[in-house]
Amino acid sequence: MSDVELQQLTKTFGSTVAVNHIDVQVEQGEFFSLLGPSGCGKTTTLRMVAGFVKPTSGDILIGGENVTLLPPERRGIGIVFQNYAIFPHMHVFDNIAFGLRMRKMSKSEIGRRVGTALEQVGLAGYAARYQRQLSGGEQQRVALARVLVTEPSILLLDEPLSALDKKLREEMKYWIKELQNSLSITTIYVTHDQGEALTMSDRIAVMDGGSIMQIGNPREIYEHPRNRFVTEFIGESNILQARVAGRTEAGVQLALGSDVFLAPDHAGLATGAEISVTIRPEQVLMGTDADGMTNRLCASVRDISYQGAIIRYRLDLHGQILIAEAPNRSGQAVFGPGESVSVAWPSSASEILAD
Repeated sequence: MSDVELQQLTKTFGSTVAVNHIDVQVEQGEFFSLLGPSGCGKTTTLRMVAGFVKPTSGDILIGGENVTLLPPERRGIGIVFQNYAIFPHMHVFDNIAFGLRMRKMSKSEIGRRVGTALEQVGLAGYAARYQRQLSGGEQQRVALARVLVTEPSILLLDEPLSALDKKLREEMKYWIKELQNSLSITTIYVTHDQGEALTMSDRIAVMDGGSIMQIGNPREIYEHPRNRFVTEFIGESNILQARVAGRTEAGVQLALGSDVFLAPDHAGLATGAEISVTIRPEQVLMGTDADGMTNRLCASVRDISYQGAIIRYRLDLHGQILIAEAPNRSGQAVFGPGESVSVAWPSSASEILAD
């Protein structure tokens, strides 16, 4: 049984469809991310799970129980928003204890729970500090502790790192994932940041226009995107227009100008059909690295960009742009604008798009 299940969940605001008949199953202890651009419906979905927004139609099940009509306080859920909403006039202990006092718990139970929560988030000894004495990351940990102290069965996180600087975001995303693993708590995480989702998630649902474009683990989403939107939203990718030239035992043959390259076969492809195929820049080999490869083509360098650990090339491949990223290592050949160069990539790296 899934820990959280959304069945044909829909939300409309007047004539605007914010969430469009989505089906999602989140397993016990899973870190599940809703990923997409602003306005795609991910936060509305999270707020429906939390009980703050009533669905137009569809059902929400938690632990097999239909909670669609239950108020937030009866769902066993904890939620952390991007603005931490820490009370500046209260010290850390009182901030964390606030919800427990609203529930009329005893002082001893409050003390025990707050102490445990502080240890869980690595803030033991911070109980007497105020917001002004905390860094951004420490404030985020207090916000998490305030949720964890209520011992929720489900944890919802809505863009919790967006207010932090880049270095702190990098640190916090690993810390949150480690905390979630240690607690084995089912977590739904909303973000527009592809790096966060790929790093932290067990599975990801990519959303656009209120609909789910693809659900899968990070590797599936990155290496096998189902459509153009997922390809372009997750990282950078080359999208080439090619023609189906035939088939062999090794895969489908795709023609690009006078060259032919192989891709894994794809159901329903007719010879002569025009298709889109995607190749990630890091999969493209150049120069002698391309020697001996099955998919070996000839391109010319348009321009290069030095980016520290990598050198990024924009190549002309039969009138189409192909991006390649070569590691910047000692002895690595560097090609200049206008220079002809062999390029290749594994046939398994050619992903044919459905649209």
